[in-house]
Amino acid sequence: MNNSNVLAGKHIVFVSGEDEYDSDITLATLAKEIEESYGARVTLLTSFPNPSFPSHIPHVELLKEADLAVLYLRFRELPEEQLQHILTYVESGKPIVAFRTSTHAFRYPEGHQREELNDKFGIDVLGAPWIHHFGHSSSTNVSMAWGAEKHPIVQGISPFFHVRSWLYHTLPYPLEGARILLNGHTVDPELDNDKRRNAPRIHPVAWTRTNAWGGKVFMTTMGHPEDFHNASFRKLVNNSIVWALLTDEEE
Repeated sequence: MNNSNVLAGKHIVFVSGEDEYDSDITLATLAKEIEESYGARVTLLTSFPNPSFPSHIPHVELLKEADLAVLYLRFRELPEEQLQHILTYVESGKPIVAFRTSTHAFRYPEGHQREELNDKFGIDVLGAPWIHHFGHSSSTNVSMAWGAEKHPIVQGISPFFHVRSWLYHTLPYPLEGARILLNGHTVDPELDNDKRRNAPRIHPVAWTRTNAWGGKVFMTTMGHPEDFHNASFRKLVNNSIVWALLTDEEE
């Protein structure tokens, strides 16, 4: 089937705000791919003057025009005016696709009026908080979750593949509201502290949910730059964007 215009008329806003995974580069490539493959209109927003600057994402108000927001955020401390555009989008009930560090998108200082977002954005919006990971030298074997084989997001991907992303310890919350699609098993984990030694070594790496505002969400804790060269991961992400915009129901 020719998918070249399946997203024609849809506007996707990609928001990159992190300085660990080169998402300003990977999201730019992804946005171009989605535009060329599916006919969507795309806009890429990035932190200014550089990815390590945590408190300015120019033109984030363009989210009000978006049909889908694709987020790759980490430890941002946005001013209220910019933050409000993100929260207004979330509360509109429009769909979200989010990567990796977006579970800890914000890091406001203790006592700040928005401090609770440091955990609550991950929990309330994406379904999981930041806990910890298994070390930068480790990687992850990914496998299909039981019962997920027919979900549209996993069609055309391998049931087993390997990614460079080190595994995040995470539990999609609330559990009954998340549909687990893929699980990850840590490979060569760093076991240098009790949290890592005592934690389960298998955790969800991709799931869907409907958030409290009725918005469809696809969240993956994968997203290392090398992952974007993996055919199964790229297919997963492409499928998630089409699912978020065109599938009426969660299943």
